[in-house]
Amino acid sequence: MAFYTYILASQPNGTLYTGHTDSLTKRMWEHREGVRPGFTAKYGVKLLVRYEPHDTREGAFRRERQIKKWNRSWEIRLIRSVNPDWRDLSEELFG
Repeated sequence: MAFYTYILASQPNGTLYTGHTDSLTKRMWEHREGVRPGFTAKYGVKLLVRYEPHDTREGAFRRERQIKKWNRSWEIRLIRSVNPDWRDLSEELFG
């Protein structure tokens, strides 16, 4: 089983959200459909702009906490390192 740390954005250079999950496809569906109230639903944060697989839940959780401690410019640099155009990577998941 794979675990993931992921970053969502409302738009390029917009509001960011970092989370972790054991089902990226399911979690992205939940974010996109707004089925859970909270930060991402309130601010329209739905674009998957980065994700990283991990072998363990603990690894994904640690990475999430690490990224959340960073300042915004570091997070943006991390996103741009693999996704300079801020494409919605969930298209890779859903086809």
